[in-house]
Amino acid sequence: MATVMATVGPMAVGVAAKSQFSNRFSMKSSRMNSELGFITSQLSGIKISTTQFQTNSPCPISAPVKPSLQPVARRICPFTGKKSNRANKVSHSNHRTKKLQFVNLQYKRIWWETGKRYVKLRLSTKALKTIEKNGLDAVAKKAGIDLAKK
Repeated sequence: MATVMATVGPMAVGVAAKSQFSNRFSMKSSRMNSELGFITSQLSGIKISTTQFQTNSPCPISAPVKPSLQPVARRICPFTGKKSNRANKVSHSNHRTKKLQFVNLQYKRIWWETGKRYVKLRLSTKALKTIEKNGLDAVAKKAGIDLAKK
């Protein structure tokens, strides 16, 4: 039983020593934090908080400025709903790789008779042919597009 006490005794002393060290360290760190938390200005007697000036993630001075994201025009015709088609590009050795077949979209200024002005639209060539045949108002109404906004 004496040997057990001898082995338990130093462990208990070691634990007590560690807890005393941690208590002293926490008291010192809390004292340092309170001293660093507010710095008294000797010139005017104003308390300055240093916590306002600390940042969690400092960014480097030479960091590049990210440009704002610009909206990208989708490759979809608003009048016909045509969009790109997924296809296979087949080589001479019959090796197939995926590719996109895009719609033939064109920017066009079209005279809008009801609004008495030109409307700039991005249309597929199929939509242009349909507009020539049926008229801009009829095609826009069928597609559910309000030309007054554009």
